Amino acid sequence: MEDLSAAERRSQIAQKVLENGEVFVAELVHQFQVTETSIRRDLTLLEISGRLKRVHGGAIPIPGSTRTDSFSEKKELHIKAKERIGKVAAAMIKPKDILLLDSGTTTLQVIRHVPSALRSSNLISLVTNSQPIAQEVLTWPSPNLTILGGLYLPDYQATVGPQTLAQLQEMMADKVFLGTDGLTLGSGATTANVFMAEVDRMMVERSRQVILVTDSSKIGRVGFVPVKPVSAFHVLITDTNAPPDMVQSIRDMGVEVILV
Repeated sequence: MEDLSAAERRSQIAQKVLENGEVFVAELVHQFQVTETSIRRDLTLLEISGRLKRVHGGAIPIPGSTRTDSFSEKKELHIKAKERIGKVAAAMIKPKDILLLDSGTTTLQVIRHVPSALRSSNLISLVTNSQPIAQEVLTWPSPNLTILGGLYLPDYQATVGPQTLAQLQEMMADKVFLGTDGLTLGSGATTANVFMAEVDRMMVERSRQVILVTDSSKIGRVGFVPVKPVSAFHVLITDTNAPPDMVQSIRDMGVEVILV
């Protein structure tokens, strides 16, 4: 298996518990090619953080829990791929564009790679419900930024709810950049939170071009709440580790797929 950081390994273990209903130490040792001591430490840390419950020989989900990685945890996962995706996505931004940006960690990389000429000349308008994206944009010389109000979700560092949706309803954007917790042909883009899904859906509906930015670890994974079907997206930007058969199927559905 490709070398993973400990944080990435723990994220995959937590997701595996949710999807399969249980994991076993011996299987995880074989899958990740690390020592049993490392896996047991992973399970202990995941139990402390409320991601699973340890049992003899492995772990099971906490009843009723659908918790995925928090924003802070996700931000450190697959960072090199996210940076490449962000750079390519940012190159699609044109002067005078009005942009919607959701609260994804890959979306944050899009903003971090916006060319300096567009940062300093007040040539683009940005609208987001993401606190980290807002904080990034506010370091620019002359930002034109609208921060959506609403109920603040600490795990996502973002606003959601009726107030957020009402503000979006009054807007129309040239492009929206969205992240996702999962992407499959059958379920489309999915996320782990009902309120986040509502905001993402509205952003899609209020944009002329819909661009999905996600690293390949999310492709083939199904989240808790559907956002939009694959056909709703105009462009998918992901990394070269994406499964070739999935990439071709997505292209066959009329979506432009850019691999970086």
